Amino acid sequence: MQTQGGQGPWWAALTVWVVVNAVNILQSVGFLSRIRTGTMTLNHQLGYAMFALGVPAAIALVGFVRARAGLLSWLGPAVYMGFLALMLVVDYVAPIEFRSPPLYGVLVPYLVLFFGSILLMGLPMYEINRSYWLVTVATSVLLIGSMLWAMREGVG
Repeated sequence: MQTQGGQGPWWAALTVWVVVNAVNILQSVGFLSRIRTGTMTLNHQLGYAMFALGVPAAIALVGFVRARAGLLSWLGPAVYMGFLALMLVVDYVAPIEFRSPPLYGVLVPYLVLFFGSILLMGLPMYEINRSYWLVTVATSVLLIGSMLWAMREGVG
């Protein structure tokens, strides 16, 4: 897989592709576990894997910046790092319940950063490798489907 001009090093693009698909799958498992158990226990534990994915995302971000890649290349990992920072605070350091009942001042930025990072990490692959991009589309559909199912069951 070779990236096109302005998109940065291929290894960084592939790393971001792995991260975004892993995030989609982890969160899908988390939503499905809420349906099965009615709790966020597994979802909370999967959050540690989400933090671990911040390491390769940060490495890819540095690679893109050093290569002077275009904005669309490095923006996804940067937004993901912002999401992880917010998640760290509201879910782990100073946990607050913001999902139910909704605390919109936290919930809206949380969801914007989360889904924004997925979109921005997945979008560049459209130009780089359509087959890989289609995998990201599939895992994103899995994520959205599991989230909607969890919401329908009252545990989303």
